Amino acid sequence: MALWVLAASALLLALVACGWARRVGRKLDALTQSYWELRYDYTRLRSQVARIDPEQPEPARLEPSPQTESVSFVPLSSIRKKES
Repeated sequence: MALWVLAASALLLALVACGWARRVGRKLDALTQSYWELRYDYTRLRSQVARIDPEQPEPARLEPSPQTESVSFVPLSSIRKKES
């Protein structure tokens, strides 16, 4: 009898988890759609402003910091401890 209760509770838990995952997936889809709509609107408005005021300089691009350029790849094999 206890085995049936355990199986039924596991099935119920699986159904709840499946429903929760589907709800989170729908929220993620809505959020992704909103993000791309905002990107589209931003680009469209930026082009309209550029047509109104062509003398305005373009926004500065983010340049990588000098610190990130000095970091190089270090293979894990060179970090291994030397056997004594």
